[in-house]
Amino acid sequence: MRALHNSLFSVSDFLRGKKTTFTTISDKIWAKPELHFKEKYAVSVMEEALKAEGFAVEKNVANLETAIMGSFGSGATVIAFLGEYDALPFLSQEGGKAEFSPIEENGNGHGCGHNLLGAGGFAAAVAAKEYVEKTNAPFTIRFYGCPAEENGSGKAYMAKHGVFDDVDMAITWHPMTNNTTWNITSLTNYAATFKFTGKSAHAAAAPHLGRSALDAVELMNVGVNYLREHIIQEARIHYAVTHSGGTSPNVVQPYAEVSYLIRAPKKQQVVDIHKRVQKIAQGAALMTETTFEEHFDGAASDLIPNTTLAKVMQQQFDEAPALQFSEEDFTFAEQIYQSLDDESKASANMNLSSEQKELIGNKRLCELVLPLSPEIMLYGSTDVADVSWKTPTVQCTTACFVLGTPLHTWQAVAVGNTPIGHKGMLYAADIMARTAISCMENPTIIEEAKQELKTRLKGEKYVSLIPEKIK
Repeated sequence: MRALHNSLFSVSDFLRGKKTTFTTISDKIWAKPELHFKEKYAVSVMEEALKAEGFAVEKNVANLETAIMGSFGSGATVIAFLGEYDALPFLSQEGGKAEFSPIEENGNGHGCGHNLLGAGGFAAAVAAKEYVEKTNAPFTIRFYGCPAEENGSGKAYMAKHGVFDDVDMAITWHPMTNNTTWNITSLTNYAATFKFTGKSAHAAAAPHLGRSALDAVELMNVGVNYLREHIIQEARIHYAVTHSGGTSPNVVQPYAEVSYLIRAPKKQQVVDIHKRVQKIAQGAALMTETTFEEHFDGAASDLIPNTTLAKVMQQQFDEAPALQFSEEDFTFAEQIYQSLDDESKASANMNLSSEQKELIGNKRLCELVLPLSPEIMLYGSTDVADVSWKTPTVQCTTACFVLGTPLHTWQAVAVGNTPIGHKGMLYAADIMARTAISCMENPTIIEEAKQELKTRLKGEKYVSLIPEKIK
């Protein structure tokens, strides 16, 4: 593979020149955080931006109101960039403040940096599009705005719908606390809500007439907790009581519901565990003489890494201008760091070598590029995985958050519209665009990546975990 040395185009200079455009998009989405499948404002921002940059726009992709695709070029080889823009509940927080300060009580917030993720993916797509335009490279560049990564797995619906079937490679990223290529697998998941219905009655005068849906939920949770001992070690089962039936203890609760999220390394493992959870729900209903309905909430596949593309992306970290933070950034980062609990602080440099720790010193932001790690399991899930079954997929992470910051916290929200987040986002865009251009200048890489995916799958075909009846 030859290094990227096209004199007609500098990715870094291009992104630097359009910095305000991309940071403005990110900040607009940060300022109006929307939950899964409700990202109407965010997708309108992306639609306007795509049209302004000369992309042909397709809305309602895969029949999802908040999914969008921008396309440029007519080449047979399609390179896709993936973006997200959904927020999280109960994480409202003022930007640039190092103490908990909600903008709206119990409001939403971008605690996973998806405002940066979407704008950064778009920036990379614009840079790759500019390269195609200047060089007449025979490629098509696409940007997919994907809803509901946090809850609902929008990309899984899009993959099931065939949206990525003609894509030759996909590139994305995630805001994190360090800079590297994400060489990972992830857990498959399946989410469902169990809704129990009983019969209300006066809890003191006529308890014998009541059938408690809340009892059913509690008994189901006890049963699943016993199940944990008898599933594979790598599996995870999480739950939340989303409706307890009411606020009066003097009423036998006629309705209650509980949401479950099941994870395991492989799809069939999740399917098997889900069947056992269903049996426990049936048992809880029998014990309480209630009935229940199961409501599907979302599912994601296990992620298929691609070493061929990971090596190309990692090389871009070596060649791109380094990420650099200012003294003001470090000062604010120290304030955020001091707001973390001791356990989070202790995790700040946990995965760094002694040499890396020494280079970082007491700074709370990582400017270093970490080497490509051996393939590891991420004990979480992502709907990027469904794309990775369809086409070779590669991801990077860049430092957008303070070292030690857990995702899904107000501290992540507080940094998401600051120069720290902006710099990490543009750095990621540079790496992703360079990865795409390197593959365009060395097309055999894409074929090698496709062959690697085929080898990894060993003949197994993509099967969506989304039930057929769900549209």
